[in-house]
Amino acid sequence: MITAVRDSQDERRERETFGDLHELRDLIKALPASVTVQDAAGDFVLANEAACHQFGISAESLSAGQMSQWPDGVVQRRKVAADILRSGHPTVCEEVVGSGASRRIFLTTHRPVRLAGRQLLLSSAVDLTRQKATEDDLFRRAYFDELTGLPNRAVFEGRINSLLADEKVQPRFALAFIDIDNFKHINDYYGHAAGDALLAEIAKRLGRELRDTDVLARISGDEFLLLLSPIDNAEDVANFIAFLLERLKKPFFIAGSEIFASGSIGVSLHPEHGRSYKVLRQNADIALYRVKNDVKGTAAFFDAGMEREAMERMAVEQSLRLAILDKRFRCAFQPKIDIRNGKVKGIEALVRLVGDSGEIQAPGTFIDLAVELGLIDDLTHLVLAEIMKSIDLIDERFGSDTTISINVAAKQAADVKFMASFAQALKDTGCPSRFVIEVTEDAFISKAHFQREVLPKFRELGVGISIDDFGIGYSSLSALADITADEIKIDRSFIIDIHKRPRSQGILRAIESLSEALGMAVIAEGVETFEELAYLQAATRIRYAQGYYFSKPIFLDELTPATVLAGSEARAGSSSRMPAETRQAYSRASGFGR
Repeated sequence: MITAVRDSQDERRERETFGDLHELRDLIKALPASVTVQDAAGDFVLANEAACHQFGISAESLSAGQMSQWPDGVVQRRKVAADILRSGHPTVCEEVVGSGASRRIFLTTHRPVRLAGRQLLLSSAVDLTRQKATEDDLFRRAYFDELTGLPNRAVFEGRINSLLADEKVQPRFALAFIDIDNFKHINDYYGHAAGDALLAEIAKRLGRELRDTDVLARISGDEFLLLLSPIDNAEDVANFIAFLLERLKKPFFIAGSEIFASGSIGVSLHPEHGRSYKVLRQNADIALYRVKNDVKGTAAFFDAGMEREAMERMAVEQSLRLAILDKRFRCAFQPKIDIRNGKVKGIEALVRLVGDSGEIQAPGTFIDLAVELGLIDDLTHLVLAEIMKSIDLIDERFGSDTTISINVAAKQAADVKFMASFAQALKDTGCPSRFVIEVTEDAFISKAHFQREVLPKFRELGVGISIDDFGIGYSSLSALADITADEIKIDRSFIIDIHKRPRSQGILRAIESLSEALGMAVIAEGVETFEELAYLQAATRIRYAQGYYFSKPIFLDELTPATVLAGSEARAGSSSRMPAETRQAYSRASGFGR
């Protein structure tokens, strides 16, 4: 209701002022917006029910005029009214009433009016609290990361650009690109909720060490950008970055788990390494790439040599993308040999890239990049297609029972969707049981769902499974008991000079015995000398081997059983590192090549 806030002595003056405006009073009473009328002293002449609610005060308290009992908002309104009436100018402003959960924001219009010879202030207010909350939420979403509360990429870039815009000062500052190492593994092992909590804790830990002038931003999943401004010299920056890296290595306690993390950091300096945000960011990224390819958990400053490497890498990347688009790949094949009779047991397909100038590139120049760029799936399907183009020639040269091995990266093995598509592609060949999938052991050990979800699909098709490069990853002999595979390929590092290395011989015997007990064939990889072959024949029960001793990976039109046998016999005949009597003993024991 409308409250007269003057005592009985002022009722006459009120009637003189408002005359017969009772209808106007009733209209003001019905308004949902807060409406008040104040005199030159700031005292309330009128206030409707919405105004009383706005200030959180009863009509009686407002009419009593006891300022000591008024909320701060009412006292402030009294002062504002007197100031505006003295100026005589209308005013629009925001008023904040209350605090904490009860805090509300109003848009208030003050307009001086003159009635019956008196100067009065007519004020109306609209509650903007909900609208402001929505605006604040939209602002936070637009400019701040929801998970960590850190500024986002746009805010960070804006801050850098504001520094660069000051041409007179030309400040020195550092831009650091921070990447959390192996974060995907943390997500896979502890779950995404724990991963998110870890990122939030990392943001807090890094933020505690910064100055007010520094800026930390989260720009994507596990990537952060850090602005250190101002700086005096590169040495101070290096020391501080080293301090941050050590802070990151201390354990995080997330949902009852002790999680260890580390970060890799690339740093660029202004103005030495660039005079624009784009260049500085790119150069910090280049330095980070160097770190992640050398030693993770460390930091590196950008230098010109890194830029040359990055340009070369971009050229390789572009060439790889075009090669996949143009299907410029060929398959070289390397035989797997039965070392007891010299026959070809199977062949392994090894992809080669045909360069822009027709040169042949080995997989070491592009496979890791293909995995990193997400191109390896397309490449694997291309390899299968190339094999099928040559399947008649393979059958003609080696027989229709010769197995064909294809390598699959551990990252692919963990991708159930890709592996399902690849299984279907093998099925569509009409001869899936001819194929053996070679995967490294970490596909079994660290990706348990490979055995649970992927392996059964290939078992149904009769596709063989081979553990490639066994012994150099996460292997343990006990782990073999849980692996469902058809063969184990012992890594070349165990075969080198095996006849001279008793410890490697012991390891070889252990793997051999356990593999036999589990029904898995053993293939010795990388056999390059007669001595290595002779030892395997005479001192082990291993039946199969693969390596340059028999044949390098060559294209199918050059690879025949005859060339394999001829090559191995020629190398055996020219071997001079083993005493003649020992060589003869090994040869008699094996019967190979007779």
